[in-house]
Amino acid sequence: MRWQSQTLEADDGALPGLERAGFVRSVQTPEFEGITFHEVLCKSALNKVNGGDLPFNWTINPMRGCSHACTYCFARTTHEYLDLDAGNDFDNQIVVKTNVAAVLRRELHKRSWHRETVALGSNTDPYQRAEGRYRLMPGIIGALTESGTGFSVLTKGTLMRRDLPLLTQAARQVPVHLAVSIAIMDPELHAGLESGTPSPRARLELVRALADAGFAVNVMVAPVIPCLTDTRSHLDELLGAIAEAGAASVVAFPMHLRGSTRGWFLNWLAEQHPALLRRYRQLYGRGTSVTPEYSAWLRGRIEPLLEKHGLNRERQAEPEVRAAVSHTPDPQLALFA
Repeated sequence: MRWQSQTLEADDGALPGLERAGFVRSVQTPEFEGITFHEVLCKSALNKVNGGDLPFNWTINPMRGCSHACTYCFARTTHEYLDLDAGNDFDNQIVVKTNVAAVLRRELHKRSWHRETVALGSNTDPYQRAEGRYRLMPGIIGALTESGTGFSVLTKGTLMRRDLPLLTQAARQVPVHLAVSIAIMDPELHAGLESGTPSPRARLELVRALADAGFAVNVMVAPVIPCLTDTRSHLDELLGAIAEAGAASVVAFPMHLRGSTRGWFLNWLAEQHPALLRRYRQLYGRGTSVTPEYSAWLRGRIEPLLEKHGLNRERQAEPEVRAAVSHTPDPQLALFA
């Protein structure tokens, strides 16, 4: 692949936040039009999760920012830590930890490491498009497996299918739990709200491939977006398709509008569905979560459909599901990520 006139010595305008992150260089390539990759050398790969009643203590985030460009993504605010904005920069300025697998191996070989379960995909997606270029996940999977460390992965990226042989081999040696996020079936909504992701049908095919390989796949129907994806017909169609694809269980919860994500999503809503703004003011007020009344209403709608399609909540007690959805900077906000 031909990088566009980039050298390590070039002045490529790195922002102060990236300098703090171990910045090496910024690169662009025609294969990823409109996206800039900021390559950094990380000092650590394992991130300690502090506080909260979570089923895991450690995460790995090979990248920051996400070209999936989900308008509702709760992780957008994290880009501001790098002096990048939570809107277009989050979608198009992707920070890649190019040495993450090597650093991880060193950390896993320390005597202090106790082989606790590690969650991937808890912030930004490890199988977003950039993984096709940088191929970080095979090294991460190999390091975790060789060290005897179990792990979970949550993704919207069908690139996971590339690593299915590695994941299958790893599952023979350590606990491996896989989850796929599919929140929208409607093609128009999908194009407007998560334009950089593989199609819902492609992700259903991923679920089928993982299930056929022997994994008990969990599907995240999340977030459920009020007034747009919470109709009975939409949820029934989606859950039916998920069950047919062979998923073992489903978790569903309403959208959480945290930090800068709130403004980014509401700007989209004002452009595409202005008539819903009043309803959203009622549901969210000035806060980040929907009203308790809406949450209770949504549970009442979803639970019979989970029962109908054999995707009951009682089957969702496995830790990989909670691990996949629970990691936010504030653990108390986990269920509304």
